[in-house]
Amino acid sequence: MVDQPEKSSKDSGLSVSLYAEALIPTLFGEFLVSVYRDQNGDENAILISKGLFAGAVPFVRVHSECFTGEALGSLKCDCRDQLSLALVEIERLGSGAVVYLRQEGRGIGLGNKIKAYHLQNLGANTVEANHQLGFATDLRSFEAAALVIRARGITAVKLNTNNPDKIDGLEKGGVRIDERVPSLAALNEHNEGYLKTKMLMLGHHLDSLFAVKK
Repeated sequence: MVDQPEKSSKDSGLSVSLYAEALIPTLFGEFLVSVYRDQNGDENAILISKGLFAGAVPFVRVHSECFTGEALGSLKCDCRDQLSLALVEIERLGSGAVVYLRQEGRGIGLGNKIKAYHLQNLGANTVEANHQLGFATDLRSFEAAALVIRARGITAVKLNTNNPDKIDGLEKGGVRIDERVPSLAALNEHNEGYLKTKMLMLGHHLDSLFAVKK
């Protein structure tokens, strides 16, 4: 276990310390699940890993919690597919990690996410729904993810993401991105508008997904 907390190099004061870890068999393979706590005792970052060692440049996904997708199998987003695809790839490679962040609904929380879904059912897109509720487009920070990665002695990764903000967040946190690995889930009638909004309004790298559809 890591005895000394990994501290942010910025002025936020954020630090993370390893609290508990154990090997867990899953449908995708056996993974080491490591729970990190911040300086306030909040468990907002979980590392799901296999075969990590200091100095490596592993395949890593930074993934935000999605109750509706991961627990309910919601078809409105691609979150569950992205998490599953990442774990399958880590098992195939024999090494890698998912940094799982407790950031439901791009940081607005589950209750407000459900409110946003109601607004989307009335015609708003995912960005407009956040704004109608008084929230910014995206409240997330990826500082904790960078701290968790660095706590394992890793300073560069192959990042599995479509989101330019995750690339920027890790780089600002002292983690070099050696390669961006796309995370392309399947389109369906329920998530197509959402994913198109993420591409057009949030700058997500999803052009190839829609090109395939054409």
